[in-house]
Amino acid sequence: MRSPTIRKPTAVDLALMLFLTIVWSSSFVAIKVAVPQTGPVWLAAIRVCIGFAVLLPWAFYRGFMLPKSAKNWAFLVAISLFNVTLPFLLISWAELTVSAGMASLLLGTGPLLALVLSHVTTEDDKINRFKLMGIALGFSGIALVVGREALAHMNNGILAQLAILGASLCYALSGAMIRQVKDVPPTRLATLILGLSSVELIALGLAQGLPDFTAIAADGWVSLIFLGLLPTGLATILRYRLIWAVGASFFGLGMNLIPIFGVIMGAILLSEHVPLTTWLALGLIIAGLLVARMPPRANK
Repeated sequence: MRSPTIRKPTAVDLALMLFLTIVWSSSFVAIKVAVPQTGPVWLAAIRVCIGFAVLLPWAFYRGFMLPKSAKNWAFLVAISLFNVTLPFLLISWAELTVSAGMASLLLGTGPLLALVLSHVTTEDDKINRFKLMGIALGFSGIALVVGREALAHMNNGILAQLAILGASLCYALSGAMIRQVKDVPPTRLATLILGLSSVELIALGLAQGLPDFTAIAADGWVSLIFLGLLPTGLATILRYRLIWAVGASFFGLGMNLIPIFGVIMGAILLSEHVPLTTWLALGLIIAGLLVARMPPRANK
């Protein structure tokens, strides 16, 4: 099965991207509520298992498909690690110490990282002066957050912030991998990915030991179910379909809104204090993303 040709985004594509942005932004709030009760490993495992259970009936209904080559199986395992297992673990662990707004802010640097990756992995998407300015602005915003104060409290903040940046890098890598699996349609591909990640995370959780499920409060279970149904299950299908349809580069544009929604949701829903440096960093990152997308003028 060949990958479809990337098409021009429609109004429906843009609406779905906005919906995904809001859903993923809200996931940081849900993680912040649930992770102290479950721990990062079991939070990731439970949400992925719920997402897998949601997709599995549909995949069987459409006819379950498996990759036909060892190369595509290798891509599947790599995507499961970089698109689900590793970033979910890193974000969940980080939110034990950093705010939901901070997590969304740092994860919103993914499109900037994607620009750097495109420069070194493609022949037709090189860094130009606008992209270079955008990257400089964006990472100046990161420097405001991961700055002297964080370095002065190494055990309290900087490692968690670096973990979220690592998760952002994982998403950028996996976005470039998804279209390489050519013999499994998006919905069934998403199901396979979540199935592999479920095995990986449950194995890791069992090695760590079972949590006290009776100690999880009602708000924790609501957060876990929400995380499994929407940001993990439904959002995974939509992400793969959109990347196949409009490409990873354009899809990354929608992710620019994650820090905006994430910071605002953290402030409103969790009453998180948002210092001035965070607002300044948000402005720099958004400005960087906008500048990086400016088309260079043709040489006369």
